[in-house]
Amino acid sequence: MARNFVSNMVQMAKKMERERNRQFREQERQRKAIARNRALEAKQQMSELAQQMTRELEQSIEDLTNILGCALAVSTAIDFDSMKISPDIPPLDLGSFRGEILPPKWSEFEPKTPHPLIGWISFVRSAYSMRLMEAHRSFKQAEVRNQKLESDRQIAVRRLVDERNRKVKAAREEAMQHNTAIDAWRKDFNNKEQLAIEEYFHLVLTNSIYPTGFPQEMKIAYIETSNQLVLEYSFPTLDAVIPKHKKFTHVKSSNSISESLRPEKERRALYTSVIAQCALRCLHEIFEADTIGCCETVVFNGYVDAIDPGTGQNKRPCLVTIRVSNTQFSGINLRMADPVAALQALNASFSKSPAELVPVRPLLELNMVDRRFIKETDVLSALDQRPNLMDLSAGEFESLITNLFQRMGLETKLTQASRDGGVDCVAFDSRPIFGGKVVIQAKRYKNTVGVSAVRDLYGTMMNEGASKGILVTTSGYGKASFDFANGKPIELLDGGNLLYLLLEHAGVDARIVMPDDWQDAQIVS
Repeated sequence: MARNFVSNMVQMAKKMERERNRQFREQERQRKAIARNRALEAKQQMSELAQQMTRELEQSIEDLTNILGCALAVSTAIDFDSMKISPDIPPLDLGSFRGEILPPKWSEFEPKTPHPLIGWISFVRSAYSMRLMEAHRSFKQAEVRNQKLESDRQIAVRRLVDERNRKVKAAREEAMQHNTAIDAWRKDFNNKEQLAIEEYFHLVLTNSIYPTGFPQEMKIAYIETSNQLVLEYSFPTLDAVIPKHKKFTHVKSSNSISESLRPEKERRALYTSVIAQCALRCLHEIFEADTIGCCETVVFNGYVDAIDPGTGQNKRPCLVTIRVSNTQFSGINLRMADPVAALQALNASFSKSPAELVPVRPLLELNMVDRRFIKETDVLSALDQRPNLMDLSAGEFESLITNLFQRMGLETKLTQASRDGGVDCVAFDSRPIFGGKVVIQAKRYKNTVGVSAVRDLYGTMMNEGASKGILVTTSGYGKASFDFANGKPIELLDGGNLLYLLLEHAGVDARIVMPDDWQDAQIVS
């Protein structure tokens, strides 16, 4: 008996041990399965992350290659009416004061009339009379409270209405002032007022959406006498926009992401394309938005703000400079043309290596567009002690122009008087390679200089065997003049440029005020 009991206990113990071992193995199996699943999920997540990073990289490259193309189908003209606003009128929110407070009802206070069978009993009749008097008193008090609450509610409603009316009035005044300013801006723009045009095209270019990393910083000046817009635009640096990586790959063995770098040659080529696309895009957006024909020509200078690796100092090289007329630009099919080749076809000066920030010389710097150029005489101009170029004699004007270019490093020699009342001189630039003979003509004009004067300068250059011609005027030039000079070794300097050069190189702070009776000399053929 005892022996059977011990045997049973041993068997039960072994059975329990086997069960514990089975449960342990099952738990271990489940733990390993969970660990394997987690590892697979982690690898899957890492693989998906690598694919996503690669897709984002490829999308950024696609965006960079399509900087110009994505802008061609978009209208860039500013709709003045769309900038107007309607007054933001807030709704009248009465909240808890909404709705009249209803007066009390007598039926809610009136006591129940005793039953006719007992109503004749004196104490019943007396008790009813007491309840009736109390009901009338309570009803009267309720009416007074109701009147007080309704009066307070009406006062609160009037306060809320007055507050809303003040907000409505302020909103309408704000909208009216804003819309009046928009109308004034549109009027000034249509009248080709300088500041209005500069603000208009600044908004046009600011509205243009670029990928991340593009600064979209710019300065704009408009030369009314020449219908010429001068744009100084900031490009991004290479490292700010061109990705260094080409692909991200998932490494299963280490569950990590491997990076493959983009060849430097490919990055530089893409950056060159980006710079060319940006320049053409700006020009396209300006000409596209010019609904009044105020920009017959555009001068574009594209700069990069960078650090010189050799000196550690800030530098701002110009990578693209171009002067182009609307007719010249319209002859380029931007959808089909290569951006760099298109700039070359437009006679732009383009950096030989934008990635290395190799600069070019700007055709016309923004600070040469002088704001002091005065078209009409006013009372204050008489108080200005600066010399007026239009008051100089012909000899004084000749000496002034001669001295100016001498200060600029040229050896000048005056020739006979110009046929149209201007100054002719032949100068020599002594610099090796870049120097040579230069023909300079300066004309004191009130009206826009015609293309015939530019042709005359070019003919003089040919006769003299000069390598360059410079035409300076106190007024400005038209599109035909810039079209003719495009691609030729001719520089056209207007009145603002002349004032800047006189101050910068000769220390002469001058002004240009046209006499009312001034008559431009005519070219004698």
